[in-house]
Amino acid sequence: MKDYADKMTPQQARQFRDDVLNIVGQIPPGRVTTYGIIAAWAGWPSHSRMVGRTLRYTPGAEQLPCHRVVNMAGRTAPGWSQQRPLLQAEGVSFKPSGHVDMQQHLWQPGEVK
Repeated sequence: MKDYADKMTPQQARQFRDDVLNIVGQIPPGRVTTYGIIAAWAGWPSHSRMVGRTLRYTPGAEQLPCHRVVNMAGRTAPGWSQQRPLLQAEGVSFKPSGHVDMQQHLWQPGEVK
């Protein structure tokens, strides 16, 4: 695991987890956001990988629309074959490269639908 220069205290880690889950829960259908955007909105912009770990290892996170989180290039999570079909079912379009069309579907926290 990467050793971050700006390590979190246990209290900050719990707050980060709560913020990540809250933000992911707000992503509307047909839209996506990135690990980096979530990390920045949670106050820890250098912790985008930790967003992914939070979503993977937090009990109950599977009840959230985690499929709406992609990397900054619009790539889906490796090894998760159901992510693309879930996004397509919501109307998310993909480029020929297999990446989400981020210009059309990117959502920023605080954005009004």
